[in-house]
Amino acid sequence: MSVFGMITLSIVYRSLKVTDIGVYIFFLSIIGLIDNLRAGFLTVTIIKFFSGTSTERGREVAGSAWLLSAIIAVIFFIVNIPTYFISKTVSDQGLALILKYFALISIVTLPCFMADCIVQAKKRFDRMLWLRIFNQGSYTLLVFTLASLHKLNLTTLLYTYIASNLFASIMVIILRWTMMGTIFKAKRDTVWELFHFGKYSMGTNISSNLFGVTNTFIINFLIGPAALAMYNLGGKLMQIVEIPLLSFVTSGMPLLSSNYNNGEKEGMIYTLKKLVGMLTVVLVPVVIISLIFAEPIIHLLGGKNYVANEAPNLFRIFIVIALLYPADRFFAIGVDVIHRPKINFYKIIIMSLSNIVAIFIGVWIYHSIYSIAFASVIPIIVAIYMTYKPLNDYYNFNFLSIYKVGFQELVLLYKLQKNKFFSTSKNVL
Repeated sequence: MSVFGMITLSIVYRSLKVTDIGVYIFFLSIIGLIDNLRAGFLTVTIIKFFSGTSTERGREVAGSAWLLSAIIAVIFFIVNIPTYFISKTVSDQGLALILKYFALISIVTLPCFMADCIVQAKKRFDRMLWLRIFNQGSYTLLVFTLASLHKLNLTTLLYTYIASNLFASIMVIILRWTMMGTIFKAKRDTVWELFHFGKYSMGTNISSNLFGVTNTFIINFLIGPAALAMYNLGGKLMQIVEIPLLSFVTSGMPLLSSNYNNGEKEGMIYTLKKLVGMLTVVLVPVVIISLIFAEPIIHLLGGKNYVANEAPNLFRIFIVIALLYPADRFFAIGVDVIHRPKINFYKIIIMSLSNIVAIFIGVWIYHSIYSIAFASVIPIIVAIYMTYKPLNDYYNFNFLSIYKVGFQELVLLYKLQKNKFFSTSKNVL
């Protein structure tokens, strides 16, 4: 579904003024943080307590979750009453929009959010796909229509965002995917059970999300919305690395878990080294191509107006830093596999703090958006160090040997595929 996001972003960057785009990015970032507050509290909680239970217990869990989410929505609504009036005194446009509409968006998205949690718990991945189409697909279609009619501006974009979420929520209610009626099955003990579990999962989720939102806040208030628009454009292109990397991480975890569960310490670390090394080596040509063709790539996504500013160089900085992503991601799941999950929680907190310190120092000295991009490497290095140490205690290995193993495995894979190809060709002849 990231295709919808890229198409929408491309249309927005071609249609809005750069300052308006910055306001829009800031608005979405804070809405995303608020949504993560709710998601961190309820998503994992619902899946854990709903999956594999009896029908009656499932309805009780769903109803209790609905009651909790309704309470959260009411709290947001009450808080939004004074903030709506406060927004009229706020000079920053993005912050003013948040103060006005965050409760409305929270309420509008609630049915869709609950449906998403429940279909995940039921393992109805077909419905998850339709949820994305209802939400992101309708948003992209509306944005495209408004842009074609030359009616797309910051105000209509905001209304479009609300309308697409409202459409998705109406659809899931009509299709009866929300289990909204089970709210009458809620039980006090179950509500408290979900609450006490959710408050811990929320902490990890929010800590992780704060790492990304921190940069948005600092850029928006210290440099300005225009700089935020350029920073986001360069960073958004990192999805060409992050999306396939996520797939490899998802498929790699069972391999590492299998080695660990069988007591194969050396085998697990070798698998870890192989995965990190191979992915990093494969990324090298991608990085080289991106460094050379950064301007055409930025032009493709954002249009000609962003080719001559900081966006291409920001993309170059981000893509080079991406060479550290495989080690960061796989080391993180590695410490989970060896039953040291608390390290990841503390790691995220220290990453966020080191990120804030590095960015403030960079902005204070240079007052440049490049300093923020360069500073983003600091928390990644911190994360790799914090996760490498327990993995090395589990089974001693040299960090640089990762890339040697990765290169050797790729060469071996190439030879195997070449021999297989020529063997098949001979059989055909």
